[in-house]
Amino acid sequence: MKAHGGSRGRPTLEEVAARAGVGRGTVSRVINGSTKVSEHTRSAVEAAVVELGYVPNRAARALAANRTDAIALVIPEPEARFFAEPYFSEVVRGVGSALAETEVQLVLTLAGSDRERRRLSQYLSGHRVDGVLLVSVHAGDPLPELLAELGIPTVISGRRSAAEPLPSVDSDNLGGAAEAVRHLLDRGRRAIATITGPLDVYGAQCRLDGYRQALAATGRRADEGLIAVGDFTEEGGRRAMRELLERRPGLDAVFAASDVMAAGARRELRAAGRRIPEDVALVGFDDSVVARHMDPPLTSVRQPIEEMGRTMARVLLARIGGDTAGRAAAVVLPNRLVVRESS
Repeated sequence: MKAHGGSRGRPTLEEVAARAGVGRGTVSRVINGSTKVSEHTRSAVEAAVVELGYVPNRAARALAANRTDAIALVIPEPEARFFAEPYFSEVVRGVGSALAETEVQLVLTLAGSDRERRRLSQYLSGHRVDGVLLVSVHAGDPLPELLAELGIPTVISGRRSAAEPLPSVDSDNLGGAAEAVRHLLDRGRRAIATITGPLDVYGAQCRLDGYRQALAATGRRADEGLIAVGDFTEEGGRRAMRELLERRPGLDAVFAASDVMAAGARRELRAAGRRIPEDVALVGFDDSVVARHMDPPLTSVRQPIEEMGRTMARVLLARIGGDTAGRAAAVVLPNRLVVRESS
């Protein structure tokens, strides 16, 4: 015999209310965690829930609370870069681990083309998610402003500028780059080149600033001929390395602003007959799986990428829940240099 008195199907909210001797609204408040219920009433409702085996309807609860129980992870990059760059998979892993103990669903969206961005704008305008995590945003990207207009809680990974108005989570790009260049200087390297990321990305600007600051701290001025702009891709690393060798064939070290670009630089150095590290020392940034499997293994600045993803998700969940303390807070996590055979 069924615990809910022979009724068919799963027990209803009304049946729980009848068993507990309270109104339907009181049961709803208990289930949704309201504090405006006496302990005696709460205990009665909880006992009725257990006796009847009542399972709350998540969709109805979300509708009543004007929530979707979903957040979007938006990456405004082409699909090719998303799958080629280990950084993104680690961010996704971190976000997923933070959501694992919640009922919140994750919607992953790539928005690297104009068509994808228009589709995303329409999707977000329908308020189908409770919040958005934005990763890898370039200067001038209209997405953050769109989200602000829609009133959708947003956390950004990688600020667009030092004056970023959105809550953000980042690593110490400037400090990590400076540590990488100091390491090369300590190893006796003197003609140190750098391959930057795209300079409409604030993190790439900060890594270039760290390079310049480390040189300046030893009384050296950065040689502009030793600076080449890349795009965080392997082919971009090859192209930039080719430019550097043409301009400054006597260079003896390279700091690449990502491991993927360092992999491209390594291929070009090998093609030019340069030995690593005997002729040219090489350092990357991210300490991704790429760094560990290069030959020789790559010295790299380790970003806590997975932790960045977890932190972003936690900050966003707090904002969705109404915690607006430190609305424009910027969380900056420390990096560290992992030294391997390439330097």
